Amino acid sequence: MQKIRVLTTAALALVTFLTGGGVMKAVSAENDYDSLRRFSQILDMVEQYYVNDVSQKELLDGAIKGMLQNLDPHSTLMSEEEFQEMQENTTGEFFGVGVEITVENGQVMVVSPIEDTPGYKAGLRAGDAIIAVDGQYTMEMSLTDVVAKMRGKRGTTVELQVLHKNGSRPVTMKIKRDAIPLISVKSRELEPGYWWIRLTRFSGHTGQEVADAVAEARAKGAVKGVVFDLRNNPGGLLDQSVEVADQFLKDGVIVSMRGRDASSERVFRAHAQPEDLDCPMVVLVNSGTASASEIVAGALRDQKRALIIGERTFGKGSVQNLIPLADGAGLKITVARYYTPSGKSIQAEGISPDFEVAWEAPRETEPEPALLLREKDLRGHLEQKNDKGENVGNEETLSDAEEVKAMLDKDNQLRLALQFVKTLPVLKTLKN
Repeated sequence: MQKIRVLTTAALALVTFLTGGGVMKAVSAENDYDSLRRFSQILDMVEQYYVNDVSQKELLDGAIKGMLQNLDPHSTLMSEEEFQEMQENTTGEFFGVGVEITVENGQVMVVSPIEDTPGYKAGLRAGDAIIAVDGQYTMEMSLTDVVAKMRGKRGTTVELQVLHKNGSRPVTMKIKRDAIPLISVKSRELEPGYWWIRLTRFSGHTGQEVADAVAEARAKGAVKGVVFDLRNNPGGLLDQSVEVADQFLKDGVIVSMRGRDASSERVFRAHAQPEDLDCPMVVLVNSGTASASEIVAGALRDQKRALIIGERTFGKGSVQNLIPLADGAGLKITVARYYTPSGKSIQAEGISPDFEVAWEAPRETEPEPALLLREKDLRGHLEQKNDKGENVGNEETLSDAEEVKAMLDKDNQLRLALQFVKTLPVLKTLKN
């Protein structure tokens, strides 16, 4: 009887092993082997029967790219040239059109154009679909292939077929490639003490450029308020977004990252610094505000440091690592998600503004009647003289005040932001 009992226990142990982890691992390994065997068979068939002669390297590279792009729109295998161009985006000069693009439902979309670049000047805007590049449909290409075709030598022309966001039919745009500017920060005094600071991207020196803009503002007197413009900012380097946010926050979480393993979570915090700017702030955002710029907007909003005005942001809340490979190529792979200080994920949700205000195109001014004459139009009219007897008054360039007025006249969101930032101290006093 004892012997039977021992055998029964051994049999139960064997059954437990076979129905537990051992069998599961064996089944998993068998499934993996079947998948690899099927891949090998298809690879062999393509090499034998495909209409064109294709090298095995081309097939394998294509298979790897397909595998990565099936994960998400941002993971991909980059060739040596593509990997170098990716690094140039944040560290050096490159030539191209100047737009940040992504893939949505198989269609190449403009996330945002970079200001003062050929694409921006030609009229490309966030939400536009790029249907073809130099006659080749983008749906037939990977995202990296589209980027490669849009870049090229300075002065050369690329032809894009574009469906504008609110357009009914595609238009053809011929754009001359040029150097993409590396300066990422602009600033302007809107009214005495009230400053507009515009970030076009987060590249290698953006944090220092913001610090320089703040120092310039302080040098002109007390800073009463800042309109921080992140519209159409496609993002960039994580460390620069943290550095920028830290200049406006004294403590607390800026952003956290969580990967597949919870133990890999990283938290970035603000630190009190003597040069921290402590004044009312309004942040402008729109659908072209993405990635690193969403991190800054989310941190300032969650810590109640700034008021967010504009439109819901793009919603790119994932982290990509760039991994160099032995042959000079590179792997870009999504490794984590961003979370704002309140613990909210940005991914596919974006940042909702405190006050949602759509951008309105400025009304075209009515042309002056053709027969309307002014003194300056009369032949032989007297020139205005200054104290030194020099002619003045006929310069074509606008003064700073006129440029600011033109900016505000054309931008309803900026006008509202300026009104709010001037009112925030009063609102804060009433709340307290």
